[in-house]
Order: sequence, then C-alpha cells, then structure tokens
Amino acid sequence: MASKSRKAKSVGRYTAPERSGRYTAPRPAEASHSPLWYPWMLLDLLLFGLLTITLNYLNVLPGAVSSWYLVLGLVAMFGAFLLATRYR
Repeated sequence: MASKSRKAKSVGRYTAPERSGRYTAPRPAEASHSPLWYPWMLLDLLLFGLLTITLNYLNVLPGAVSSWYLVLGLVAMFGAFLLATRYR
C-alpha cells in the first residue's frame, strides 16, 4: 500500500486571532444607538397608516372610498414595521 504524503499543518501551535484574521474588533457604544428622530418617524408612520385606513372606511377622506387609501395606509404601516425591526 502506498502511503499518501500529507502536508505539514500547524496543529497545536497558537496563533493570535488578529494574525489569523478571525478577530472582530468591538463596535463603539455610540454606533449601536438609533438617532433621536428614528422612534418619532416610526410612530408617525404607524399612526398615519392607521388613521388613513380608519378615515377611508368612515368615508371622511376626499372622494369616495378608495382602495388607494387602503394601499397608502398599509404601505405606511409596513414602513413603520420595517423601521421597528431596525431600531436599536
């Protein structure tokens, strides 16, 4: 049987994480906070969507009851939920 030659590995030798490329520097504390306007924008979009849908069904908005008002309200609420998932 022919033995296969193996390349020498550095098993058992310690290498620093910085040298091997496996080190991730910690993020600064300031980088993990959302800006001050972020929660206000989230709340505004959510309330705008809810108000638009409600007023559409109460027939208070200009024109007749329209599906475009419903779409506008749902898009605003979707935007609010998207912002909520990225809030820190």
